[in-house]
Amino acid sequence: MVMPGASEQTSQVKVLNANWAAGADGEDGRFEVMIVTADGQQHSFAPSPAAMTALRARADAILLWDPADRTLIAANIVGTWLATTGVTRVTVTTPDS
Repeated sequence: MVMPGASEQTSQVKVLNANWAAGADGEDGRFEVMIVTADGQQHSFAPSPAAMTALRARADAILLWDPADRTLIAANIVGTWLATTGVTRVTVTTPDS
């Protein structure tokens, strides 16, 4: 998928897992995020707690990952710009479904 400001390697995020390791008392700890994109590639990064808060605030957005620039793109926050490309929100499943 090619979109303005993104490389041709950009792909939709299908899975996003986050782990948090506690720091010492009074510290923020450390997040580690692993994503799997539509092309089956796995990527990982370690955002700050503040960045993780911002990421979680827009969990309903369509997420895209650009590995060339290590950029997570939150698309369709307002409107449906990606609708014409056929990209839709990922269906969230649980172990019971």
